[in-house]
Amino acid sequence: MRSSFVLTFVIGIVIAIIVAVLHASGILLAPETWIANLVAPLAPERVLPAAWQYAFIFLLALAVTWFTMENTRRNRIGWIVIAISAELLALMWICALYHVSFQPLSCILAAGLSYAGAMTYVALFAPRRLGGLVAAFQGRLSDNQLSRLRSGEIEFEAVAQNFEASVLVCDIANKYDLADTSEPGSIAQTSETFNRRASEILLNAGAYLQAADGEGVVAIFGFPGGAADHAEKTLRAAFDLKQLFAAPLQSSNGENPVNVGAHIGISSGPLIAGPTTENRDIFVMGEPIELARRFCVANRFYGSRILIGPRTFELANNAFVARPIDFLTGVSAQERHEIYEPLAVAADAPGDLVARRDSFWNGVVLYREKRWAEAYNEFQKARGAPDEEDAPLNLYLRRLEPLALHLMESPREERF
Repeated sequence: MRSSFVLTFVIGIVIAIIVAVLHASGILLAPETWIANLVAPLAPERVLPAAWQYAFIFLLALAVTWFTMENTRRNRIGWIVIAISAELLALMWICALYHVSFQPLSCILAAGLSYAGAMTYVALFAPRRLGGLVAAFQGRLSDNQLSRLRSGEIEFEAVAQNFEASVLVCDIANKYDLADTSEPGSIAQTSETFNRRASEILLNAGAYLQAADGEGVVAIFGFPGGAADHAEKTLRAAFDLKQLFAAPLQSSNGENPVNVGAHIGISSGPLIAGPTTENRDIFVMGEPIELARRFCVANRFYGSRILIGPRTFELANNAFVARPIDFLTGVSAQERHEIYEPLAVAADAPGDLVARRDSFWNGVVLYREKRWAEAYNEFQKARGAPDEEDAPLNLYLRRLEPLALHLMESPREERF
């Protein structure tokens, strides 16, 4: 039997017994008489049997306690208790219309005390039960997320569990170029500023911050506490990061702004996460972390800013406009993962962007089928404004130009 069910039963029964004793002893007689006078003009002739009264008390106490303990948005349940109280008063009036006297005060009291009892237990004992876990999440979650974790709105058990989540890895786009041309102290300062500002964006977006060091920032969406829209939240945060680092980065030491840019990789899938033995830290492991790192690094080759894996694309393709880029090997050499470049939020994407995305997609398909001339024509249709830089498109065009030129110069009979 689950411990939460046992606690619910114990708290509910204790509250129900207290209210039943108050009702039976006559302590509530004065306010009950005052409430009964509200329907006195209807002249109820029969009184609801005491067994029914006590049954309502016990059922309400157990139901409200269970709902409060199990719900993640406990602060809103108070409104439900108020609604229940109003319905009980309405029930008293309806019973009076049929000349039956029903006393709602004890039931209202049972609902209110059950809610208060459950909330008191959560406030007093849940933080102690989390104890070191909350400390382990310090600096890795936003203040709002920590507050929700303490209150129980975010449920997290102190054991290793499987999670479906999205991992975002963000790093300085031209980090190694900066390392070759800048002093070690300067690149360290730039990296620190980059990590701090990226971490702020990600924490405010609701991410769990796994790491922020010289290898970039690693954030996880959908942990702790599952979120069905973790892939969409991750992509929205990625676009915020891309926009943030499109402008030169101003260091905190007053040095001249540095153009750094951001490379972002996103992968979704199952992770294993849980507290360490002494609850001093949280360990997270899973293939999406490694893949997100690979996708992040792959931006350097393709000239893109954001690359996502197939699972992320599957979860968020209705909310974003994206195009296929290429295949990358996975953790093992036998695995191949198709990567995509998200271009814009679907709701904000202009029609010409969608049309050019479709032409690019057709070009990739034709390229994979080795139909070089047709692929080249489709990629030409995918061009944007003359001053618009599209590195992945230019990469494919550079690959195809010699092939298409060879087909045009070769005799027709040599093509078959």
